[in-house]
Amino acid sequence: MSVPSHRIPDAGFTLVIEASSASGSVALLRGDALVERCAVAMGASRDDALFPAVQRVLAFADAMPTDLASIVCGSGPGSFTSLRIAAAVAKGLAHATGVPLFAVPSLLLAAASHTTAGQFVVHADALRGERYALPVTIDHDLFVHADGDVVRVSADALAVLVATRHQLVVLGSVNSEQETPVVPDAAQLGRVHQWRRYGRVALDRWEPAYGRLAEAQVKWELTHQQSLPSHG
Repeated sequence: MSVPSHRIPDAGFTLVIEASSASGSVALLRGDALVERCAVAMGASRDDALFPAVQRVLAFADAMPTDLASIVCGSGPGSFTSLRIAAAVAKGLAHATGVPLFAVPSLLLAAASHTTAGQFVVHADALRGERYALPVTIDHDLFVHADGDVVRVSADALAVLVATRHQLVVLGSVNSEQETPVVPDAAQLGRVHQWRRYGRVALDRWEPAYGRLAEAQVKWELTHQQSLPSHG
């Protein structure tokens, strides 16, 4: 799908890194127009492929990291390990180049992969019988608007949220005709309405919204009585 033509492109490139799920992606945009996209399979048993993907999309446009106007990282919630890798790559690039780093909820990038207007709740597995959920509106120009914040809810609370909205399920099993599967996609940033409103993040303080800490980190922090150091 092409990006609506009434939007005026920015002068520079935007690099987008999204790794909240097993289906990661890296994209290079100019304004809201997609220049190149690279799919990245994520997972604990896989080698880090995010940075090579960044190199590939930049090389496609014959661009250097210093040519970027902004860097955007999907902020989760989602896979702890994958989000941590993505944040490290994004913060490392931003630190080295001085390019501003923005963080956009991964559930918005998932909703932006849907191409039908309406009101929706996009939700993903939060483990322990809970779901991460975000209400959104997709307008008639197919731009996605967040109607609230990402919340972690029980199945009963989710049922209340979806009572008057359609469901978009992130990488989950489709249990009924009312649920549509979606995947967070870096290439869809241009369809997130006013994504810059989330603001530039501070490189020394920002971390993705992991949702739940990995069990290994919880045990480490209990043992050492301190937060696990970031290698970003």
